[in-house]
Formats: sequence, structure tokens, C-alpha cells
Amino acid sequence: MARTPEDEARAPSEPAAATRSRSVAGLLRRSIGGIGTLARKLAVMVALLLLVLVCVRAWLSTQGPPLHPWQTIVPKEASADAIAHDDWRAYVRAEDAMFAQLQRKLDSKLEPRERTQLNRYYSGSRVSPARFDRDWNHSFVLEPQGAPRGVVVLLHGLTDSPYSMRSLATLYRERGFVALVPRMPGHGTVPAALTREGRKEWYAAVEMAMREARRHAKGRLPIHLVGYSNGGALALLHVLKRVEHGEPAGVERIVLLSPMVEVNRFARYAGLAGIPAYFSRYAKSAWLDLLPEFNPFKYNSFPVRAARESYLVTADLHAALAKVAGSQRAANLPPILAFQSVVDDTVAARAVMTRLLDAWPAVGSELVLFDVNRSRVIAPMLRTTATDWSRDALQASRRYTLTVVGVASDENADAIARSRAAGANAIVAQPIGLRYPVDVYSLSHIALPFAEDDPLYGNRDAQRGILQLGAIAVRGERNALMVSQDNLGRLSYNPFHAWMLGRIAEHIVEP
Repeated sequence: MARTPEDEARAPSEPAAATRSRSVAGLLRRSIGGIGTLARKLAVMVALLLLVLVCVRAWLSTQGPPLHPWQTIVPKEASADAIAHDDWRAYVRAEDAMFAQLQRKLDSKLEPRERTQLNRYYSGSRVSPARFDRDWNHSFVLEPQGAPRGVVVLLHGLTDSPYSMRSLATLYRERGFVALVPRMPGHGTVPAALTREGRKEWYAAVEMAMREARRHAKGRLPIHLVGYSNGGALALLHVLKRVEHGEPAGVERIVLLSPMVEVNRFARYAGLAGIPAYFSRYAKSAWLDLLPEFNPFKYNSFPVRAARESYLVTADLHAALAKVAGSQRAANLPPILAFQSVVDDTVAARAVMTRLLDAWPAVGSELVLFDVNRSRVIAPMLRTTATDWSRDALQASRRYTLTVVGVASDENADAIARSRAAGANAIVAQPIGLRYPVDVYSLSHIALPFAEDDPLYGNRDAQRGILQLGAIAVRGERNALMVSQDNLGRLSYNPFHAWMLGRIAEHIVEP
């Protein structure tokens, strides 16, 4: 076929177009290759950095004294599957047997230098659990006088023990409730137990305790679920999972103290810190803290695995919240009464508002925030980045009641509860009949469950023969103590505890 003039005009341009196309393709290939090379270099750099950090971590773990028996002896507890099939009585029997066996092992392993007045594992010490009217490390039940009017299950926090639920359990018993306080697996024994036990066993223990609560309730009594710190996350998860699967919530109310809704982001990667522990020479790298054990009902030492498990609990909680919030079953959730310190070095305080209650349905919930002491003397020393958010919290109307407890003014230490009811425009201020202690600038994560006269964590009315940790005030030079001064100065009791109990009691109603 003869070529037209138009064909002749186009012919020279076709090779040029093909050349440009090949050039663009080559440029793309080189760009992609460059990006791939950069990504590989970055991956190598990250891997080398992690290797260096792991090596440094391994070297640091070889420094200092060796591990103590309570950091090496791991009690043998029931598996999650076994707990799931146990009833309360079987769980307590197995617990008692485990404690007896552990005590025999500890007695045979303790060296003379470890038999001191500040070692909870030495029976003759001032901090031995035997000093108290009972060993509150064990699961316990408080029965009311007369016919029960309800049942409550109370869940303690991470590294804690049933002791922390003693005050609230007593409150419920006085109002006619059977109070069930299970010991979470891995707790109340030795810190090494948390190198094995984790969230699966905790979930099973909560389910076991709730079965016991339903047995007592017999389908006609109200059931409350109370959770402190990690126990708060476990309580929420239990209810959310039931609702997610189309079951009734199973409880009439949830009460939370310092709930673990969100933890430090480091916890997500805490497992990396324990990698060297796979080699026995570096066993101490399995621990984030190795401290003297002078607290009879709480661990001071903290294993890496516990930090990782706490993060995984919150991850499960966030997933369950998202599933239920996006379903038609959210209206089946019970109301929450939550108490939280505005500053909290263990959990994210704001997350109780933003990640939990802002996503919870309008079912009559309330969040109580304990504000910092904004007196004229203390306020200038506060970090505004950590404390000012509570001032803004009351400015917006929410689907739940928000209450902030703080000083009346910078010149008046009388405590005022400022509340904004769900959907309301007005803020109502009411005195609570207490004063913000002049020597306290804030509450702490660990303070909320304990009264000022608590025999262990309080600061007054100490019982003879018991070392009251909350009253210890030590002064001296820095870097001389095995325990940080920050830990010793952390508030361990709640100056507003009586008021808090009164608020909880308002919701303990007869069926």
C-alpha cells in the first residue's frame, strides 16, 4: 500500500515516541530500584540497631547481684483450660496447694542474707503477709449477714493481689452483697510467676469467678463487676465479649478504678528487651525491674512478659470495643462508674474518656476525675502538658456524666466536685466535705482503692507490728537507695476514699 503524505509526516516521530517511552520506563525502574535499595539499607540499619540494643541489654543483665529465689522459682498453676472447667471451690483448693508447695521451696532456698526484716518471703520479717489478720494474697469471699441482696466480683490489678479489693469488698458486704475476690493467676505468690502466667489464664479466672457469681445470684439478684487497673480491662473485656457474642451482659453495673484502657507504647515492644533471656547467662534481661520485695501484697520486681501481656490485654479490649460499638448490640452494655486520677504514670488517664466512655452508649455512665492540687503554691510547679486537659474536659457536653474533683480555688483547699450531667449545658459545683491535703499535689494510679487509715498503704492509725508503707517518709541524698525516691514518694492512699465509697454506695441498690 502506498504511503500517504500524512504517513510520511508521522514516520519520523514514531521512533522518538518509542525512545521517550523506553526512557520513562527506565527511569521508573531505576526509581523503584533506588527505593528498594534505600528500603533494604534502612532495614539493615534497623536490624543492626536492634542487634546493638539487644547486645547492650544482654551485657547490662550480667551486672549486679544474682537473681533471688522469688525471681527464679516459678509456681506451677492450673492452665487456662483447666481453670475454665473449674468451679470456685476447685480453684481455691488448687491455689492453697500451690501456695503450700511454694512456701516449702522458698524456705529451703532462702539464704541467711535474704532473711531480713524487709523481705516479704521471710516469715519473721516485718512485711510478711502473716503479720495481717489473714493472707490477703489468696482468693477470698465476704458473705453478708442475712439473705444476700446481690453479688459482686472484684478484680485486682497487675502485680497486685486481692488485698487491693478489700475495702470495696467490705463496702459491698455491708450492703448485703456476696463479694467474690479471685486471685488472678501469677499474682500473690512470687514475681517469677508472671514470667509464665498471662492474659489467657486471667480471662479464664474471670469467667470462673463470674460463673460463681451467677450461681449465687440464681437469676434473681443483681451482679456488679468491679475492676482496678488491669482488673478494669479484664472486667470490660468480659462484658464486651458476652455482648459481642449475642449474650446478655450478665452484670447490672461496672465500677472501674484507674482502669487500664491504654498503656505506654513501650509495652508493645517490651518483648524485645527479654530476647537475651533465652540464654541462661542473661536471665536477668527477662526483667524490667529487679527490686527488693518489701510489699506483702504487691510485687516490686516486674518481668518483661508482664508488660507485654498488659499491652495485649488492651489490644484485645480495643478490638472488642470497636466490634460492639459498630453493632446493634451496644445498647445492651451496662452503665459504668469510673474513677481516674488526672495524672497517672501507669495508664493513659485521658483514654478512659476518649477511648472508653466516648465510645460507650448513653446508658447512665459517669466518669469521676481526681484533679491535681491547683493551689497557689503548688500550681506553678505542675507540668501543664500533663494536667491542663482536665480543665477543658468539662467544656463539652457528653453522653455520660463527667465529674472533676479538685480545690475550690487557688486560695481555698476545700474539695469541690464539679459535674456536668449527660447532655446538660450547666456545670454544677458541690462541696464534698473534704480538703485537698496541703502536702499532696495529685493522686496516683495506685492510690485510689486505699483509705488513709489502710494498715499497709495509709498514713495514719498504723497497726502494731505492721510496717505502714504509706507513712514512710525518707530523706537524704540521691542514688543511695536500692528503691528510687520516686517510688517511695508516690502517693499510696486516696484522701477522697470515703467520698468515693459513698458514690459507689449510691449505685448499690436492692433488687
